[in-house]
Amino acid sequence: MTQFLPPNLLALFKPRDPIPFLPPVDKLPHEKRTAGYTGIAEFVNQFEDPAKTPAPVKIKTREERRAEKRQQKAEATAYKLEQDIAMWFPAKNPNATADPYKTLFVARINYDTSEAKLRREFEMYGPVKKV
Repeated sequence: MTQFLPPNLLALFKPRDPIPFLPPVDKLPHEKRTAGYTGIAEFVNQFEDPAKTPAPVKIKTREERRAEKRQQKAEATAYKLEQDIAMWFPAKNPNATADPYKTLFVARINYDTSEAKLRREFEMYGPVKKV
């Protein structure tokens, strides 16, 4: 049946040439005479001097980098807070009230509430200076 195949496919089924015999280049491992096993004493002088060895480079882990970044941010915030406290002088603040004990902060009110409505609601308890 293979005789009907085209020549390019018949070439795939052709046997290969036999491998030529070559005598071994060296003796077999069990025929060799070796000096036996030796230690490393003759190579110790080639080792590098431990005093000249550079210190290992410490690579930071992800957690260490994050902790360092958090620490830097906390230090920056503390520095900025110190600067703001040093520059704070309430007597020269034009938006500050005369008496902080008479200041009322109202939160969580509707956005549609106007200043007139707030003034009207709070004037029943006393005079309102600023809304």
